[in-house]
Order: sequence, then C-alpha cells, then structure tokens
Amino acid sequence: MSHPHASWEHRVKKPPVKKSRWIIAGLLAVVYIWAFSGVPLNGFKETALQVTKAIASGIFSPDWDYVYLPDGEDLLRGLLDTLAISILSTFISAVLCVPFAFWAASNMSEWGITSKTGKIILSVIRTFPEIVMAILFIKAVGPGSFAGVLALGLHSIGMLGKLFAEEIEQIDCGPTEALIATGANRIQILWYAVIPQVLPGFLSYTLYRFEINVRSATILGVIGAGGIGTPLIFALSTRNWDRVGIILLGIIIMITLIDLLSGAIRKKLV
Repeated sequence: MSHPHASWEHRVKKPPVKKSRWIIAGLLAVVYIWAFSGVPLNGFKETALQVTKAIASGIFSPDWDYVYLPDGEDLLRGLLDTLAISILSTFISAVLCVPFAFWAASNMSEWGITSKTGKIILSVIRTFPEIVMAILFIKAVGPGSFAGVLALGLHSIGMLGKLFAEEIEQIDCGPTEALIATGANRIQILWYAVIPQVLPGFLSYTLYRFEINVRSATILGVIGAGGIGTPLIFALSTRNWDRVGIILLGIIIMITLIDLLSGAIRKKLV
C-alpha cells in the first residue's frame, strides 16, 4: 500500500522550470538577429542561374584531355604539386614543433612560467590564418610552391605544437618515476619513458594535420602559392567550365583517397 503523502512529496520535490534557459535562448536569439542584420542581402545576380548551370554541366562533362598534357601543366601535375606541398609542410612542422611541445607541456617544465611562455608562443604562431601567411610569404619569396610550404609549415607548427603538448601532459608518470629512481638522465627518460607513450598520438595528429594541409594547399593555390588552385582560378576566370569540372573532380578524388588512407592508418595507431 502506497504512503498517502507519496504523491504530495513527489509534487513538492519536482524541480521548477529554470528561467535561465529562457534567458539564454533569448540572448542567443538577439545575437543571431544582430549578426544577420549586419549581413548585406542584395539577392542573387541575374546570371547566377546561368553560371550554376554552366558549372554543373562542366562537372558532368569534364575536359578529360586536361588530365595529362605532355607539353604543359595538367591536372596530374597540379595534384602532385598540391600533394608535395602538403607532405613537405607537414613533415617540417611535425619535426620543428616537437621542441615547442615539450616547452609548452606543464609536466615537462620545472617552472610554470616556462610552460605558459611556450603556450603563448604557439598561440601567436597559429593566430594568423594560412592564407594570410601565404600572402606574406608570396611577397617575401615570390609566388609558387615554396611560399605555400612555408605558410602551411609555419601555421601547422602552432597547431601541432598545441596538440603534441596536450598529448605529453596526459602521459603516465609511473615509468618516468621508475627511471628517475634508477638514476637515469633526462635523455634516457625521454627516450624510454616519454617517447613510447606519446609517439602514437604524435603520428595520429600528424596524419590528421596532413589531411587539413591538403585542403589548405588547394585553397592557397588560388592566391598564387602553387598547387592545383592556380589552374582552377584561371579556369574560373576564363569561364572554362569543362576544365573547372575536371579539376574539381580531381580534387574530390584525391582528398577522398587521402582521407580513407589516413583514417585507416590512424585507427591502427590509436
């Protein structure tokens, strides 16, 4: 037999609806209204539908002759250039960011100020987008693949350094303390206790960053930093929709294959 006051106690203990949810919803609505009010809505151009149909027809009827041209730039050379920029920039950043990662890791520093200094430097490095860095390097070294490698490599140092530092901070201190008790030096501790724990994570983050760099290298080519983006912007400017279609198909296929391969490798590492 149920207690006579059970239903009454249940009604009393039932928490009231929080007004804070309505306040947060109202603030979000205000923010969205304010944000959209600053966006100029001028409508679509009269040629928007015509251009869309032209791009779609170019994708479905691509210029297959552009895949390989013996005497000039073609799709394969552009994709290989983009791939080379991505590989080189990722390799450079993965090597150069390791000292910054150990510098920024709080458990690898004897003083907190040292770790914070490393984190600040990595934050400053990744503050500037790749496209801004590419423009600066194009002015410094000229247009081409070298500017793209420098831009992606420098930006990747900031991002990989942050991820590597977080990986270092999550290591198990047991093996490190055991080696310290045996009188091992710093190099031996890093080599036998730290590196084996962080290496799978380092490789996984490097592969993930490589996927991002492939996409970024495609965009940087539009401003003259090498890669497949350069012929893509030329084809768009000349309204060569058949060539635009084959370039877009090539980019889609290349990125899809890289994602599948990189994802399979990362699953084995983690």
